[in-house]
Amino acid sequence: MDIFTISDLREHAAELIRDAEMGELSVVTKHGRPVFIAVPFDENVLKSGVSVSLAVKFYEKGVLNLGKAARFAGCSVLEFTEHLARAGVPSFCYSVREMDEKVTAIG
Repeated sequence: MDIFTISDLREHAAELIRDAEMGELSVVTKHGRPVFIAVPFDENVLKSGVSVSLAVKFYEKGVLNLGKAARFAGCSVLEFTEHLARAGVPSFCYSVREMDEKVTAIG
């Protein structure tokens, strides 16, 4: 996720568009405060809506955890994990060490 200032828009509009084409969110700020988010217009936005698409992106980038992303999207955690699956985003991401610890804790 890139952050642009209002004054950056004139000079970096092409970069903002490239980011959107690559599925990246961009935040535009004015005087250090967010003014708007540039959301890629893709199949996920058309099928799921802006709030779900944003929640998926925020979860994927680590900005929101699973529960907060589900609340942001306005759905249950189960429904949100289905949105993640459709978007090709894993609903959990553990290192090998973390997975070993979880398996050991269960067994």
